Amino acid sequence: MADRPVVLGHVSGLFGVKGWIKVYSYTRPAANLLEYDDWLIGRQDDSWRPFRVLDAREQGKTLVAQIADGEAPLADRDDAAALIDLQIAVQRDQLPEPEEGEYYWFDLVGLDVVTLDGKPLGRVKAMMETGANDVLVLQGERERLVPFVVGEIIDDVDLDAGRIVADWDPDF
Repeated sequence: MADRPVVLGHVSGLFGVKGWIKVYSYTRPAANLLEYDDWLIGRQDDSWRPFRVLDAREQGKTLVAQIADGEAPLADRDDAAALIDLQIAVQRDQLPEPEEGEYYWFDLVGLDVVTLDGKPLGRVKAMMETGANDVLVLQGERERLVPFVVGEIIDDVDLDAGRIVADWDPDF
């Protein structure tokens, strides 16, 4: 788990003529992506290429970065254009450990969810942000939405066992 890339954004466009890229960040706040000096750029189903961030900043409402493939920065717009729409990731072990009772969404996706008495509710297919709280999107005999409220609805999260125990009525 520690060696898998975690997608934190994607290359959204070009900035200037000297090989800089525009970056769309999935982190909150968006500028947190700029805290990482080493990025992997590619696709999850493809190979990742390592890049080093030479310079990066917020530019209006977007982020821009000058990156190097090896020692030399991308030379021009053509080099940078080849990266548009590719994902930006970091190694899992580069991320800070979450606080007690907090979890990265990508660690929850794929876990089995069961009721307090062990009845299966489904597997976490995705997470959803609602404003009030995060929600588990479960895939099983039918799709379920279960609020991810630790201590009230979520009784236990065991990442090692790949299981979440929820106080949830399976008929709901």
